[in-house]
Amino acid sequence: MIPLADLVWVAWYSALAAVVVAAAGLLTLHLLRGRSVATQLTVVGVATVLATVSGIVVISLMMLLNEHDLIVILWVVPAAGIVALAVSVLLGRRLVAANRVLVEAVRADSFEPPAVRLPAELAELSHELEAARARLAASHEREQALEASRRELVAWVSHDLRTPLAGLRAMAEALEDEVVSDPETVHRYHGRMRVEVERLAELVDDLFELSRIHAGALRLSRERVGLADLIAEAVAGAEPLASAKGVRLTGAVSAGGPVQVDASELGRALRNLVVNAIRHTPGDGTIEISAELVEGEARVTVADACGGIPAEDLPRVFDVAFRGETARTPGGGGGLGLAIARGIVEAHRGRIGVTNAGPGCRFEVSLPATA
Repeated sequence: MIPLADLVWVAWYSALAAVVVAAAGLLTLHLLRGRSVATQLTVVGVATVLATVSGIVVISLMMLLNEHDLIVILWVVPAAGIVALAVSVLLGRRLVAANRVLVEAVRADSFEPPAVRLPAELAELSHELEAARARLAASHEREQALEASRRELVAWVSHDLRTPLAGLRAMAEALEDEVVSDPETVHRYHGRMRVEVERLAELVDDLFELSRIHAGALRLSRERVGLADLIAEAVAGAEPLASAKGVRLTGAVSAGGPVQVDASELGRALRNLVVNAIRHTPGDGTIEISAELVEGEARVTVADACGGIPAEDLPRVFDVAFRGETARTPGGGGGLGLAIARGIVEAHRGRIGVTNAGPGCRFEVSLPATA
């Protein structure tokens, strides 16, 4: 049996040799920290092999082996070290090749995950890059849609401002130059000017409301309000417009109950939906406004008889300034009514959507019953 003291000395000298080699390896890695993974793996392999070989050589020399055994050991150990070093170099080259494939995929115009099999870490990085690319693409599409919406809004608002302003200017000049002087015409001009001013005031009010929604500055004053009260108020507010056009309004609430909402803001959203329906429902048509509680949600539905919306336009109905071929916007404004309705509903953590149903469209607002 080998004495314990000899084992301690052998372990001590072997550890000392390994520490010296490891320190040299760490220093080399620090100096080469900016180089490729293959280079650093080669350094690690060399340091590992040298640490092992140095320990074995020290032990062999201390054990006073005969010349034959010592020569065998000194040949076998370096040979094994060379094989280990070759494996390290091969592994490094594989990592570098996989990294190059991933870099080429990233540099392409549109990133696609490489078809080759990558190491687990690089494969995870590839998946994250693909997810980031998808998020960036979606963000770019939203930005383009928003920019197009803004341009469309400016164009429509400019048109809607120009028309009443031109009328106001013409009537003001006619009154100022006394082109019209009979009381009946003057009274008619005054009445028309008041109507145009109200249209402008409504448009400015819509723009202000929309800017508050987009800026996140819409502050809700929540209170408990009955669904029946909301429907009754929306029907009453739109009744004069419906009567003037010959459209019938019907309102019904089944299993109604109180909801925690801002009655003023939500009432405005519902009025926008109802007025929008009236303007696109032909005379003698019917608009049905209903509400119910379903699975913890308050659902308000406005069904009109407009004839339907083209399928390709349905996803854009609530976009700012979108009018479509039939100008589906309440109040004849700059295409803001439905966008405002969506903003108000979403501020209540609700949802709003539209589908073609029956003789027209079906707008549905879903709100948490305890919103």
